[in-house]
Amino acid sequence: MSNSFMGEGFGSRRGGAGQSWPSGAVWEAMEQLRGQFDRKVGTRMGRGDVRAAVLALLAEKPMHGYQIIHEIEERSGGVWKPSPGSVYPTLQLLADEGLISAEESNGRKTYSLTEEGRAAADAAASTSAPWEAQNTKDSARATALPKAGIELAQAAAQVGRSGNPEHVKQAVAVLDEARRKLYLILAQD
Repeated sequence: MSNSFMGEGFGSRRGGAGQSWPSGAVWEAMEQLRGQFDRKVGTRMGRGDVRAAVLALLAEKPMHGYQIIHEIEERSGGVWKPSPGSVYPTLQLLADEGLISAEESNGRKTYSLTEEGRAAADAAASTSAPWEAQNTKDSARATALPKAGIELAQAAAQVGRSGNPEHVKQAVAVLDEARRKLYLILAQD
């Protein structure tokens, strides 16, 4: 990788071995890296996907809003996590249409399908759920590597902040070996 998006000071250290990177440079570089992956791999789904997902989930069992959000995130492999600002208005719209009903318990509304809602969910059951769409699967695969890279960078930053010179030396050796092995994967063709 070039140092162009990493910011000043990330690619090289100031001072000798064992000294930490410039203050905040590692975290800034990780945020820039995360931002680049977020732009390349969008998690935005099409209109109607939240509605279809809500109906599909409520066909299985009654849930409250945050359960719905969590289930969608889980089933999409973390690729799609709809915001409360898209789920709750959808729930209200479905209630207004008579497709779901809400029951309040312990300060939470639990939503379930009405007979009309069950018919709508059954009619849509022949199509795949929004979290199973091909582009979601491709996005899930595309986000696994960047996520692993960010987690590796976080671990390296922790060693850089907290480790002694020997720890840093060992971490550099591990990272160098990992880089070589990654290039070997591409060379296998």
